[in-house]
Parts: sequence; C-alpha cells; structure tokens
Amino acid sequence: MKIGLVLSGGGIRGIAHLGVLQALSEAGIKFNMISGTSAGSIVGALFAQGIEPAEILKVFMKTHLYKYIRPAFGAKGLMSLDKIRTLLLEYFPHDSFEGLKIPTVITATNFNECKVAYFRSGELINPILASSAIPVFFKPIHIGGKIYIDGGILNNFPVEPIKSECDFIIGSSCNHLPETDRIESYRRLIERSVIMSINSDMAVKAEYCDVIIEPHGMGATSVFDVKKTEEIYWLSYEAALRKLQTDPKLKQLIVKK
Repeated sequence: MKIGLVLSGGGIRGIAHLGVLQALSEAGIKFNMISGTSAGSIVGALFAQGIEPAEILKVFMKTHLYKYIRPAFGAKGLMSLDKIRTLLLEYFPHDSFEGLKIPTVITATNFNECKVAYFRSGELINPILASSAIPVFFKPIHIGGKIYIDGGILNNFPVEPIKSECDFIIGSSCNHLPETDRIESYRRLIERSVIMSINSDMAVKAEYCDVIIEPHGMGATSVFDVKKTEEIYWLSYEAALRKLQTDPKLKQLIVKK
C-alpha cells in the first residue's frame, strides 16, 4: 500500500510535524510520498532526505533558525532568506528533488499568475524557500523568471498533488484553534483571523485523507514563538500517540515488532 503524508504550513508550529513523525516512525509506518507547504515543506524535505525527526529537532534547536534571517534592505520584504539557503545546502548538498529518498512535493504561490505551484523535480532549495516566504516578512523568491511567495497563501494543506497517487493518506495539521471569548491583543486578532482563513477549507481537505492528526489548540501559538519549540514537539508527539491508540485505520498500519 502506498502511503502519503501531508504537512501543513504554520511557522514555528511546524515543529509539531516532527512530533507526529516521531510517533509514526516508532510505530513502523513508512511513507511513499510527502507533500508540504511552508514549514511543512522544510520538515518534509528533511525527513525525505532520511533525517530522523528527533535529529531534525536538534537541527532547529542547535542552529536557532531565525538567527539566519537577515534584514532585506530595499527588497520587497523585511527580511531575506539567503542565509537559510546556505544552511539548507548543508543538508541538501545536491539541491535536487531527485536526491531525496522519498518523492516529495512542495507547494508555493506563483505571485505573477495568482495560482498555486507544485514543485516535485529539479532544484529543491529555491522551492523550499519560496514555500516559506511569508509575504511582507520575507523577500519573495524568483524561480524561472517568476515570483513566488508562501504556499500557505493559496494552499496551506496540499493534499491535492498526491491524493490520486496514494492508497492511504495521513495529514498533519498544526493550526487547530481553540475557542475563545475575548480578543487578547491587536496582534492576536490578526493572527487568529489569518489562521481562520487558511483553515476554512480543512473540512474539504480532510475528505481526501484517511487520518488527520491535529494537536488541539496548536493554532494559539504565535508563528514566530521559538521559545515553545520543545513544547510543541512533545505535545504533538503525545497527540500522535493517542491517535495511534484510538484510530482503527491508523492501527492497521502499525508494524508489529
């Protein structure tokens, strides 16, 4: 059976995918295809390269990823991802989709043509950067004469490019919003509104998945709150373990040791 994995965008909340992958890997579940957006594209590509989830967490903890982000003076964004490119080259020396151990699809937004773009062959790092280039915050990425920005703008949960190629699809989403009875701040108002927007089609997307793992309340964490990196990892790991214990479809995939 061909098993696919879909990883949503979500900034630092994308660490949740590592906790989910850790639990699924311990259960012996193997993936034949991966599709990711933004933070999901980074995690997905590193995992597809053969790096274990716990090791990827160490990479994030050790490198302090946001320290690699530099101001983009005069550019169409507050910060540049050029230093991140240098960091990614350490883990993807061949800079190609073909060099990955698991076929992977990365989603970005074609700014010129106002449409979703799916990358699955050729150079790898530029699509990863494009998929993660949050508008205003980060400078857009140019690929093939086109301008690309964060994939989450048009498709934050890219199940479409792999749904016809897999027999079973597991989705990992890190944007669940808890209920609230107040507006905490202007910033939280904006953040919650944005997440509500990108979550608006999740019910439709879920129809294409056999299992969705979505840690409760994760969407309440700010997209840049790096202090919660380890907390996010363990909360999502525990959520995935509970899913493994209770979901009959997922139970069928567990490899007995």
